Amino acid sequence: MNVRRRLIPVVAAAGALAALSACSTDSAAAGNTGKFDVVASFYPMAFLAEQIGGDHVSVTSLTQPGQEPHDLEISAKQTVALEKSDAVLYLKNLQPAVDKAVDQSGVATKIDASSLTELEKHGNEVGGHAAEHDDHADEELSGLDPHIWLDPVRYSQVAEGVGKAFEKADPDHAADYKANTAALVKKLDTLNTKFETGLKNTGTKVFITTHAAFGYLAERYGLTEEAINGLDPESEPSANRVRDLEKMAKADGVTTVFYETLVSDRTAKTIASDAGLKTDVLDPIEGITKKSRGKDYFAVQEANLKALQSALGAK
Repeated sequence: MNVRRRLIPVVAAAGALAALSACSTDSAAAGNTGKFDVVASFYPMAFLAEQIGGDHVSVTSLTQPGQEPHDLEISAKQTVALEKSDAVLYLKNLQPAVDKAVDQSGVATKIDASSLTELEKHGNEVGGHAAEHDDHADEELSGLDPHIWLDPVRYSQVAEGVGKAFEKADPDHAADYKANTAALVKKLDTLNTKFETGLKNTGTKVFITTHAAFGYLAERYGLTEEAINGLDPESEPSANRVRDLEKMAKADGVTTVFYETLVSDRTAKTIASDAGLKTDVLDPIEGITKKSRGKDYFAVQEANLKALQSALGAK
């Protein structure tokens, strides 16, 4: 599934070299660090690599903090760093530029997170909700939803696969990778339990978001996501879609329109104002910035849970 309509070049002009954003270091390029050098495509992948790799890995992210992942252009410097790395961890079909760069690279260990769990098709509406509110299907929504990291269970499955890949690629530290993976999976299991408990009894099961990033989360906890823009966070909704959302909000007791930190909140606030609803942040955790409600994946997910509980009227 190509989330963007426009083509994204694999290699930017040499004069526009961008600084690498490293996760375990500030700006160190991948390769020749004396550690197991991992290039990660964006934050959720980098977080996994850091948590599982611990002190044995040097992790470099291709996507800088605050950068919308779908807009990523791979620089010449990043391409060189990718070639020098021991492994690359990415999520196929989320960032076309990364997919092409990985395909063309000679990296020994290529770990595609999408192959480590089951992906599904999600559109404007996900969950146990009747489809009567939206009869206008968007052709862009026919692809598989890549936002697997927002479901703690699927993210845990990916973590286990990454751990095994690290063990195979760097056998000298296999025992530590195995232990770190088990610890991470345990924390994700605890997070899953918190979501299950916290969202079990709510006044409504329906929530509105700017784009369909929370389909797996909604499905996991029996909720319904109504997305303004489908899988593309910056596309403009049709007039029919806006009218349908306003009607649905009244019918299902929706109180809040959620927007995210890396994309403009203009559309969300306009619809909320017209429908007499509140707005709040539901973070897809595509990157951690000063605007994020937490310093890492777990802290932001806890904030997301609280936001959902408030919006859905948790009891």
